[in-house]
Amino acid sequence: GASFRRAQRPIALSRKWIAMAAAQPAASVVETLGKPVDIEVNGKMHGFVLTRSERVSEAGCDARLWTHEKTGAELMSVCTPDENKVFSVVLRTPPSDSTGVPHILEHSVLCGSRKYPVKEPFVELIKASLNTFLNAMTYPDKTCYPVASCNTRDFYNLVDVYLDAVYFPRLTPDTLAQEGHHVELEDAKGPLSYKGVVYNEMKGAFSDPERVLASLSQRVLFPDVTYGVESGGDPADIPDLGWDQFKSFHEQFYHPSNSRLFFYGDDDEAERLAKADEYLSLFEKRDDAAKASAIGLQSRFDKPRVVSYPYDAGKEGLESKFMATLNWMLPETNATDAETRVALAILDHILTNNSGAPLHKALIDSGLGEEVIGGGLEGELRQMVYSIGLKGMKEDGAEKMETVVFDLLKKHAAEGFSQDAIEASINTIEFQLRENNTGRFPRGLSLMLRSMTSWLHDADPLTPLRYEEPLAAVKAKLAKGEKVFEKLIEEHLVSNAHCVRVELKPDPQAAEREEKREKDRLASVREKLTDEDLAHLVAETQRLKAKQAAHDDPADLAKIPTLTKGDLEPKITTVPYDMEKVGAGSNATLIHHPQITNGVVYVDLMLDATRLSSAQLPYLSLLTSLMTELGTQKQDFVALQQRIGRETGGVRVGLSLSQMVAADGNGPALGKVLVRGKSMVAQVPSLLSIMGEVLLEVDLDDKERFKQLLTEERAGTESSVVPSGHVYASSRIRAQYRVTDWASEQVSGYEYLVFLRDLSSRIDSEWDSISAQLKAARDAVVHQNALVLNVTTSSSDFATVKSDLTSFIDTLPESFEAPSDLWTSHNVAAPGSARSSEALVIPAQINYVGKGGNLADVGFRATGGSYLASKHLGTSYLWDTVRVQGGAYGGFCRLDMRSGAFSFLSYRDPNIDYTLKAYDGAAKFLRDVELDDKELEKTIIGAIGDMDTYMLPDAKGFSSATRILSGETDELRQQRREEILGATRKDFVELGEALDAVKESSAVVIVGSAEALTKAEDEGVEIENKISLF
Repeated sequence: GASFRRAQRPIALSRKWIAMAAAQPAASVVETLGKPVDIEVNGKMHGFVLTRSERVSEAGCDARLWTHEKTGAELMSVCTPDENKVFSVVLRTPPSDSTGVPHILEHSVLCGSRKYPVKEPFVELIKASLNTFLNAMTYPDKTCYPVASCNTRDFYNLVDVYLDAVYFPRLTPDTLAQEGHHVELEDAKGPLSYKGVVYNEMKGAFSDPERVLASLSQRVLFPDVTYGVESGGDPADIPDLGWDQFKSFHEQFYHPSNSRLFFYGDDDEAERLAKADEYLSLFEKRDDAAKASAIGLQSRFDKPRVVSYPYDAGKEGLESKFMATLNWMLPETNATDAETRVALAILDHILTNNSGAPLHKALIDSGLGEEVIGGGLEGELRQMVYSIGLKGMKEDGAEKMETVVFDLLKKHAAEGFSQDAIEASINTIEFQLRENNTGRFPRGLSLMLRSMTSWLHDADPLTPLRYEEPLAAVKAKLAKGEKVFEKLIEEHLVSNAHCVRVELKPDPQAAEREEKREKDRLASVREKLTDEDLAHLVAETQRLKAKQAAHDDPADLAKIPTLTKGDLEPKITTVPYDMEKVGAGSNATLIHHPQITNGVVYVDLMLDATRLSSAQLPYLSLLTSLMTELGTQKQDFVALQQRIGRETGGVRVGLSLSQMVAADGNGPALGKVLVRGKSMVAQVPSLLSIMGEVLLEVDLDDKERFKQLLTEERAGTESSVVPSGHVYASSRIRAQYRVTDWASEQVSGYEYLVFLRDLSSRIDSEWDSISAQLKAARDAVVHQNALVLNVTTSSSDFATVKSDLTSFIDTLPESFEAPSDLWTSHNVAAPGSARSSEALVIPAQINYVGKGGNLADVGFRATGGSYLASKHLGTSYLWDTVRVQGGAYGGFCRLDMRSGAFSFLSYRDPNIDYTLKAYDGAAKFLRDVELDDKELEKTIIGAIGDMDTYMLPDAKGFSSATRILSGETDELRQQRREEILGATRKDFVELGEALDAVKESSAVVIVGSAEALTKAEDEGVEIENKISLF
């Protein structure tokens, strides 16, 4: 959904420095692409002077640093044969309070600019570009505006819109009102309320206790500098932000002299410089810019501190809902040499990276809490941070937790770590660095964020990109027997007085107090208003809503540069593969996807998960979550995890449920347990040996270990509900229409949480029965029947490992006798029958509102044109009504082309009744849609961009395998593409009619606060079933 691509604010304590590493990308066929311009250092071009040019072999690129002569703006130009081009403007934006001014500004500059005077150029780009990344991010000390695309023309269109937005936005008090906050009044006698996109976004963020704890931990560690405030905005402070402060923040910090520009990819370097100069040359240099935005250094505490805060944890079980972290301030990132930074990253990995890591294990073994929290080592701020803690503790747990941590740290400061533990962490980190697998995140953006850890604070941006020398130096010291990690623990943790224990204490009155604070504030606003003022406020509310609902001038929309249909590739991109039957009775399938993977072999073992009963499903889900955490008959879980780290690039187990393609949208159920691993070619026998051991010899008799993991799984599932209410709402809705969606609800939705809570209450009294259930679930999937082994690697490497792969399949049992009561035969309610409306009650200041049904059940057959219409519905009608006018952080819809499931969802939404009415207006919007040829063409371009998602080689192989299994042929994909390219207004009207037809059999699920639900019922919303979760 469009709503999520915007301003997903990175939380300060969230990213591991080491994971942002860059390594050799695959060699390009076109060697001329990605070459720097032929110019010497100190040479000039397009208003820039080249100050430095170096080869960064770790990233397979030439990195060039340029300075803009007129303004002093710095530009890093990374020339590399990667087609996924990246651009970003990065500004140092230190706030002085918690009104959220950098965050609100980050939203606001994308709401129209000098060249592009439309309401939301950002949304127009979502609709009509081939972007592979389009977002804006607020950090505690910087704001980033990144874009990415593989199409060069499209890329420079995005760059141009973003440059105009950053430097020449059309900021008005209305922009601040819409994106930040405003007081709304529908009629003079009605209640006042606060509305605003960021206001509600941060209300949602502050409903998540772990997010609150991370924010508070940073603030108390850095009380005297900009990190001592909440850059995203504290809902208690956001209404204090006035127009003058808002406007002057932009004037002060959004200037070329305070800018760092970043380009990456295979485009022409000269074009980069020319485009940047086109904007930068319109400004004069500001000599004070660097000083004004500099991030100060926090002076050190002379002794540790303890602080505690109340939080809303619901009404039940409060005695075991205490949580706390220990937080240390480490040295300045740039004053720490690269070798020490790498050593700290390895130390962090050794201590906490998995459940067998010593610090993680000590905390869980202590029995003080349910789940380990804290971000470990964080290197994104000017001074590094280390954070670790526990949630789910009793009132006296925090102090005891601190003792456990310091005892463990002192032990390892004295004794060091085992060779196995050190080797496992070094191998894992080195594999990550060399593989450079950033998933869907563009590699160039990952590289930019790493360089910023130095560059933002006026240090060398290339230092964080180089890892070969510092890694080799750490290894050499360890080989000589030097106490590398012992010294680091002693200096930076054990003897570091700049340490704060931050506690969150459950308070049953916290929600009421917060509600009262907001009401009292609004009451004091109202007291000062005359009847005339109230009438004016009603008029202002109506004026802003009318402005938000107004359409942009087509002439202004036409100014936004877009591709045309003629620029689009008419044919789908296919992924070549070979497939053969293997194993006993040829019941298994081996698929090879030949891709250039630089010596890495990606192995996806897909086991049949359709031969279980309904009652076994949640046991299977739990088992897949815990499989690599339990240990085996041969070794305990610590040794197993160390072996995985030492000998592979990682092994993970998951469960995937979907359905096959069928004309009526009701295809056969498809269930797979996925065991996914990767290693270098020489390590493949080890990888397969580990996979086999985990599947065949997992230890399901160790009750105490299982109990620990069950507690963590339950706690983790519970803590995911408040930040991801839309996911739970969607799951509950879809479960009422298709058996695979019903099954998904049992293994990952609210029903799974019910199962985990029930199992936790029975584990001591019924362990033998539970252990037997787990073994039965394992036996039901670990066999060769319908097994698929998907391998993505080069043809030559596949030839090397093929015999290992086929031998591995032969080690698995041949078949399994399925029970008679399979989950695949579960009956959902009959098509067209009425569905219920229900609410999941959570402790939160916001809601998630869901409504949906199944279009195939009313005879509708989804086409590429239907997908296009649903995308347009999300980026126009729902964006405008639910987000812009309603104040929710997100409003979107999803159409499942395979099953016909259609759902409306909102995210961090202040409303319920209003949002449901907006959903009910969607059918009319589509039936009456006004769509000229240009608008239709733009929507088509965006839809094709979605289809052609940029993928790294492992993702190409895995996606292709899942399509093969589900019966989604290349012919069907091509048909869908042609339906999108040939779509007309008729497709929009037909989807509107289908939404009308499904209205009577739609389900409503709301995840929200008790107060908001009561208010909705007063407004006429029918809720048949209320379930209190906490």
